[in-house]
Amino acid sequence: MIQWYYADEQRQRHGPVEDRDIRALYQRGELNGQSLVWREGLSEWAPLESLAEELELQRTAPAASGGIDLRADLAAIANGTAPLPGTGGGTHSPYAASSTAMGSGHGVVHGDGPIVHAGLWRRFAASIIDSLITSVASYIVLIPLALILGMGMGEIMGTESSGASVLFMLAQYALGIGIPAAYFGWMHSSTSMASLGKMAVGIKVCRTNGEGISFARAIGRYFAYTLFVLFTCGLGALISGLMVAFSQNKQALHDMICDTIVVDRWAFTDQPELQREGLGTATIVILSLFALLIVGGIVLAVVAGAALASMGG
Repeated sequence: MIQWYYADEQRQRHGPVEDRDIRALYQRGELNGQSLVWREGLSEWAPLESLAEELELQRTAPAASGGIDLRADLAAIANGTAPLPGTGGGTHSPYAASSTAMGSGHGVVHGDGPIVHAGLWRRFAASIIDSLITSVASYIVLIPLALILGMGMGEIMGTESSGASVLFMLAQYALGIGIPAAYFGWMHSSTSMASLGKMAVGIKVCRTNGEGISFARAIGRYFAYTLFVLFTCGLGALISGLMVAFSQNKQALHDMICDTIVVDRWAFTDQPELQREGLGTATIVILSLFALLIVGGIVLAVVAGAALASMGG
């Protein structure tokens, strides 16, 4: 698959994109015949009109004219201030890598398009997956620890008191907080800006201006939510959900404290049109499976209760 790069009117480099993306930009008038493009195999940036046949632009009528100063851009290439993709170059280059433009390694922030904020149900579906992942990770560590300590089921369940059971309980609390903190800190500060659950439903965490968050801010965001829930005896989870459902930017309290928002994965990118409102297929599937598990648990509890009652009678 051929990967293309193109320059906008501000001489900022974008890409990689596919042929169809170039055609779409040309049709919308964001690119014209004088816009510069590059792909592997070209020795230098070239005007789009010179590659019209290869990109099948003759079938596509542009919506509007405009574009960039071709002479100035070719001069920039000639004097070395606009290197080809992957060839390096100083930060003064208008075609410099997008990560340097942002300064955080997450990519260029495009704030001129519409922003779709992630609603309560998409965030809740993501939390289901993330809770499962962090719980499994915790038990992967706890089970070998119990074997090393030589603990029995009574000590593990807390029905027997011993030094090993106290140590196990402390480890359980530490891992229950530490593993999710490390997980969310690492994932939310990564280039994807999303945990595995958020990736599944197509959302991400960023600053209110669209920039990615640091590891320290991601850790702080996790502890802000955790402490709020603990100090409110669990009511913080409900309050956070209500704030997400009814606040203007769908921010929970920990989002407001840490200057973060949760948005569609395509928000603040050069393709904001790919954002979607609503739940999405992944969210619906996750919520449906979760609801089935809840209903199944209730049914099993009722059946077990009835069986015990009949045995007692």
